[in-house]
Amino acid sequence: MNKYELLIFDWDGTLVDSIGHIVESILFAAADCELPALDEASIKGIIGLGLPEAIAALYPEVSDERTVEAFRRAYADHYLSLEAEPSVLYPGVAEALRAFRGHGYFLAVATGKGRRGLDRVLAGHGWGDFFDVTRCADETLSKPNPQMIHEILAHCGVGPERALMIGDSVFDLEMARRAGVDSVAVTYGAQPLEVLQACMPCLAIKHISELGDWLCSTDSLAEVVAHVG
Repeated sequence: MNKYELLIFDWDGTLVDSIGHIVESILFAAADCELPALDEASIKGIIGLGLPEAIAALYPEVSDERTVEAFRRAYADHYLSLEAEPSVLYPGVAEALRAFRGHGYFLAVATGKGRRGLDRVLAGHGWGDFFDVTRCADETLSKPNPQMIHEILAHCGVGPERALMIGDSVFDLEMARRAGVDSVAVTYGAQPLEVLQACMPCLAIKHISELGDWLCSTDSLAEVVAHVG
């Protein structure tokens, strides 16, 4: 018997190498709105949030709705131009996801992207109906609020103790903690290991293949415990 039934993945920085495009688009939107340019580390620190929450975190002094909307449009237009050809998957991701599917896991995405953006990139990768369920920041509450995970669990009929969240930001891992779900930290994405470790993930990985190896070991342990029991 498997310890986990449901694997929930963040998108940007976890499955797809799109961090550079996000940083560039934030910088473009800031310049377009005549806001101060921020350093790359600060911008990477908000990746995972919904765009309105990200703008508020980066520029708390900006409260004018027209400026926020102008920033959002500039960001979206520039990001779409960069993503005319969708960002590539990280090495091994496609193979790992197919293997997880073959082993019977439910697969889900919980992302700070908007629904239109996620559907576009899923279609671009030929994954329009690959995942069992996806949730986006503009159709529920933004990370780290656990609502995305609650909705995914309900859709799949899986309890929190049987689900695993995989992500590259503290927002992913904190969302999992609030939902009572175990987490895995991805260290090749937006945020460094020392930041992610503060959230006490079950595992930190440098390559997606390490997740498969670890799941096999936890599944083997679950089999032994069930047999002994």
